[in-house]
Amino acid sequence: MDLHYIWSFLMIVIIDIVLGGDNAIVIALACRKLPYKQRNIAIIFGSITAIVLRIILTIGAIFVLKVPFLHLIGGILLLYIACKLIIQEDDNPSIKENYTVFHAIRTIVFADLVMGIDNVLAIAGASNGKPSLVILGLSISIPIIIWGSKIVLWFLERYPILSFVGASVLSITASKMLIDEPFISQYINGRNDMELIVGSSCIIFTIVIGYYFNNIRYRKRTS
Repeated sequence: MDLHYIWSFLMIVIIDIVLGGDNAIVIALACRKLPYKQRNIAIIFGSITAIVLRIILTIGAIFVLKVPFLHLIGGILLLYIACKLIIQEDDNPSIKENYTVFHAIRTIVFADLVMGIDNVLAIAGASNGKPSLVILGLSISIPIIIWGSKIVLWFLERYPILSFVGASVLSITASKMLIDEPFISQYINGRNDMELIVGSSCIIFTIVIGYYFNNIRYRKRTS
């Protein structure tokens, strides 16, 4: 194993850790609605499934790059996910029971696929066309993401208001995806003020939507 291979491998691991913070937040937000005993199952299986799918996408990154409006669609979907994750569940037990491990895993995997575009492109570039590097590097990141999500979940349980902070982080990621869309970037043209406006708008949109629907559910419970 040459030094270049080792260096590329380390680069993939670092890239995935740096860009994987959002994944830990999504996992924690999706799993906080589950009973305590089911959370570990959802975290582990959701993380592994998401990483496996990301490996497949990274290896086929050359095809992903050809999809038109990929970043635009991904940004919109991620905003939807961010809003959905901070809207509180109804206190009705029958409704709570409908949220299962499968639902949590589905949310984790879907969000990871949407957010994983940047990871896919960065890791594909660092791998130098070697699928073995992609598989090895992303596989090692699994325990890091799992433990990271557990730490975030620990804070969310004690400080529920942090769910809005987590959603804001996802909104910033969504804004970056929107800005990276060639159709939009040609108008922004690297202007920091425009990037700030787009990012702020995404955060405000997510928080307002989350607050609005949470307020409606609160009124229903108290009426």
